Amino acid sequence: MFWSVVLLISCVKLLFIPAYRSTDFEVHRNWLAITHSLPIKKWYTESTSEWTLDYPPLFAWFEYILSLIAQFFDPKMLIVSNLNYASPETVLFQRLSVIFADLMFAYGTKECCKYVLSSGLRKSSRWNFRWSSPSAMLQLLLLGNAGLFIVDHIHFQYNGFLYGIQLLSIAKILQGSYVAGSFWFAVLLNLKHIYAYVAPAYLVYLLRNYCFPQAPSNASLKDLNTHFSMRRFTELACTVSGVFLVSFGPFVVMNEIGNVLSRLFPFKRGLSHAYWAPNFWALYNTADKFATIAGHKYNLVNVTSSATMTGGLVQEFEHTVLPSISPRLTFLLTLLSIVPALVKLWLSPGNPLHFVRCLVLCACGSFMFGWHVHEKAVLMIIIPLTVLAVVWRREAQIYLILSTVGHYSLFPLLFTPFELPIKVSLLLIHAIYAFLNLSHLFALDKPAASWTLPLLNRAESLYLVGLVPLFLFEQILHPALGLDKRFPFLPLMLTSGYCACGVLYCFLQYYWHFMKMSGSNHKRGVLS
Repeated sequence: MFWSVVLLISCVKLLFIPAYRSTDFEVHRNWLAITHSLPIKKWYTESTSEWTLDYPPLFAWFEYILSLIAQFFDPKMLIVSNLNYASPETVLFQRLSVIFADLMFAYGTKECCKYVLSSGLRKSSRWNFRWSSPSAMLQLLLLGNAGLFIVDHIHFQYNGFLYGIQLLSIAKILQGSYVAGSFWFAVLLNLKHIYAYVAPAYLVYLLRNYCFPQAPSNASLKDLNTHFSMRRFTELACTVSGVFLVSFGPFVVMNEIGNVLSRLFPFKRGLSHAYWAPNFWALYNTADKFATIAGHKYNLVNVTSSATMTGGLVQEFEHTVLPSISPRLTFLLTLLSIVPALVKLWLSPGNPLHFVRCLVLCACGSFMFGWHVHEKAVLMIIIPLTVLAVVWRREAQIYLILSTVGHYSLFPLLFTPFELPIKVSLLLIHAIYAFLNLSHLFALDKPAASWTLPLLNRAESLYLVGLVPLFLFEQILHPALGLDKRFPFLPLMLTSGYCACGVLYCFLQYYWHFMKMSGSNHKRGVLS
C-alpha cells in the first residue's frame, strides 16, 4: 500500500515536467557538467558560470553519479561552456532525476511511519479508523507536502532527497539506533551544510542519551562523569569523523580545502535572500522601508537613499534608517534562540520526541534569525514537525498554521501565470487534507467555536483566512491599480511580512509548549 501511494504521487510529479524552471535548473546542470568534465581539483575553482559549485563534496559526488546517466540523454548538457543549455532531453533527465531521488524521501517517510505505528504512540487517543491511522496520515502529509512539490518539481531542487536522509536519521534515533542516526546526519551535513543549524540538537541528544547511559536527569557533573562511556563516545566520533574524512579528505590531500570552504561560506551575500524569507528580518526590513518613506515625507530623519534590499537583489546592503545587521549579530541571535531548548533537551534524557521538538526549534530559530536565509528553508521546520503533528494535539495546531503559512510564503518562487492555479491547488489540497484529518484524529467532545477553522481559535483562524485577501490584492488589485509600476516589490514585501508574523507566532507558541512539557510523558497519546 505504501509504495502504491509513492507510485501514484510520482506519476503526479511527471505532470510538472514542462512547468516553469528557475535558475536552479541551470545551477544543477552546470554542476553536472563540472563534476563530469573536470578533474576533482577544479570542482571548487571552476567559474565559467556564475552558478559555481557551493555545496559540500558529497553532493558534488551525487551530481557526478547523476552525470554518468545524463550522458546517455544528451552529452551536450555536460559541456561546461554550454551555459543555459536546456534541450528537451536535458529537461527530461533533470526532472526525472529529482523524482527518482525522491525515493530516499519515501524511504525516510516509511521509517518514520514504522516508528509511529510500532511505538505505541497515541494508543490512548480516540482516532477514527474511517479517517485513517496516525501513521497513514503521516505518510500522506509527508509524501504530499505542497512545499516540496513547489520547490523541487516546479522551481527545481533536490530537497526531497535531502529531507529523506534527515527523516531516516530521525527515525533511526527514535528507534534507538543512535550510531546509525548519527551516520545519516553526518551524510546529510556533507550533502548540504545548511543542516548545521540543527546539529546542536543532535549533539546534545546523542551525547546525553548515548554517551551517558543510566545517568539520572538530575545528575550533577560529578555523577555524569561516573556514567560516561568512552566506548560509545568513540563510536559516535569515529562514525561522524569517518564521513567527513571521506567527504573532505581528497580536497585536504590536494590542498584545495581553502577553495571548498570559501565556496561553502560566502559571507558577501546580503542579510536577506532575493525573495525575503518570512522571518524576523523580513519584519525588520519592512519596518526600515516604512521608516524610510516616513523620513522622506515628514523630514523626520535625514534620509538620502532608499534601502537597496527592496529591489529583491542578492547582495550586501545597508539599512536606511534602522541599524544595519552583521553576520555576527545574526549568529548570536540564532544561538541565543536555541540555547533554552538545548538545555531542556539535556535535562530530559530518554525522551526521543523531545529530540524532534528541539530539532524543530533549532530549525525555527535559525530560520528566524539566520543570515541570508532562503524562503525554502521553512521546510526545515515543517518536515520534522509533521512527525509530531500526528501525535500531539497542540503540535497539530501549530503544524496547521505553520504549514499553511509556510507553503503560501513559497508562492513568489512561481511567478508565471501558468503556475498560478497549480500552486494554489497544491496548497489547498494539502491544507484541506491536513485540517480535516487532523481534526478527526484529535476529535474532542466539546464542539468547536463557531467561525473557526478545525483545531484553531478565532484569532488563528482569522489570520489564516487573511491569506485570501492578501492573495487577491497581490494578483488582482496591485496590477489593476497600477501599483506594479510604482511599487513592484510591494507584493513580495506584504507576503514576507504577513507570513513572518505567522511563523514568529508559531515559533513563540511552540517554544512555550516545549518548555512547559515534562520529560516523562513522551509515550502518552494525550489530546491536550
